[in-house]
Amino acid sequence: QLMESGGGLVQPGGSLRLSCAASGFTFDGYTIGWFRQAPGKEREGVSCISPSGGTTTYADSAKGRFTISRDNAKNTVYLQMNSLKPEDTAAYYCAATRLLSVCFLHGAYDYWGQGTQVTVSS
Repeated sequence: QLMESGGGLVQPGGSLRLSCAASGFTFDGYTIGWFRQAPGKEREGVSCISPSGGTTTYADSAKGRFTISRDNAKNTVYLQMNSLKPEDTAAYYCAATRLLSVCFLHGAYDYWGQGTQVTVSS
């Protein structure tokens, strides 16, 4: 019910835009979060956006470089990632929850995508 796309290989300093397409639930009633997990590391929250899109939250590692947005008419959330660094390399997942104010609590999310790989390397 959630499908990520847009990952790939990019050089340091480059950009990628990830998409998260939703189906099968009332999309505009859900907070959407982006998480990432690198090999050997725990899953960490990157960013989230409220159901209306009016509130966005970013991890310190993403502030100033990543922008989350959503198009409720298209049931899609985007993560624009600029100035990418090798440490951004990870599998990126989107997730959906009906709860508010639970941005980086991955246990609070009801739906998860399969993930898309982002590799930042020269």
